[in-house]
Amino acid sequence: MVNSGPEITASPSLAGISIAAVERDTGLGKDTLRVWERRYGFPKPLRDACGERVYPAEQVEHLRLVKRLMDQGQRPGTLLRKPLAALSEQLAGSPSGVGADDTADWVIPLLKNRDVDHLRTEFAQRLARDGLERFVIETVPALNRRIGDGWMTGEIEIFEEHLYTELIQNQLRSSIYALASRGRRPHVLLTTVKDEEHLLGLLMVEALLTANGASCLSLGAQTPVADIIGACRGTTTDIVAISFSGAYPWRKARDTLLELRAALPERTELWAGGAALASRRRMVPGVRAIDDLRAITPALADWHATHTSGSHT
Repeated sequence: MVNSGPEITASPSLAGISIAAVERDTGLGKDTLRVWERRYGFPKPLRDACGERVYPAEQVEHLRLVKRLMDQGQRPGTLLRKPLAALSEQLAGSPSGVGADDTADWVIPLLKNRDVDHLRTEFAQRLARDGLERFVIETVPALNRRIGDGWMTGEIEIFEEHLYTELIQNQLRSSIYALASRGRRPHVLLTTVKDEEHLLGLLMVEALLTANGASCLSLGAQTPVADIIGACRGTTTDIVAISFSGAYPWRKARDTLLELRAALPERTELWAGGAALASRRRMVPGVRAIDDLRAITPALADWHATHTSGSHT
């Protein structure tokens, strides 16, 4: 553990950013920020007149870069020890990737102009052109990266990132609803656990599952473990699928998965994915790791291969 040193009190003349604002700005949870402070000695917040944490702007920028690299599967412990310049260089040298045979730059000016109708139309047209699977696997991740880069560099504001997220989630929900009645088996319950509020990744998974014939029930975000178990009790749930974003602590995710695996019926499979698990070589026993979105279709094929058609009609 790195010793964070003596606590520093902010002068009234110094501007600082509250922990709630840092959470909204970076996507890193308050608990995560406090754990990193204790374990790694960074961030190093000041204290305001009421004793509350406030963060200098340069530390928030540092955290933004850390979050972007975590979303690419890198570990926070290594990233937090690197200076800001090294993180910037590392991110600049990482492959950005694009989807659906073109760049995603077009989304930025539409967001800046608040052209909501045009954005909705553009999303719908690209979905129709690409098909749902390609849209989810290639187009949306490319858009997410472009939005993340724009937010990190100050090209777009945080509320514009929120607007994008809401619009793309609505597009995915519409596609899911259009296919939902076709679903048979497996029956999949999807959710995130407490303190994991990121829904977009979960919706992307649900869209792929639904497109491949699964019957999905989403509980949304931040469902307590006891409620997940209760939702499976007395039902025909075949698979519980959990998503963890890059901001979610690995140890906390592991403990949650161990608790779920121990409590769920043996016949109910437990799938887990997301950036928090992407860099982990060893997974929790009895849990199927979904390394990326392309792994969903093979995972479903495996499920069908191990279940006789006579018992799942």
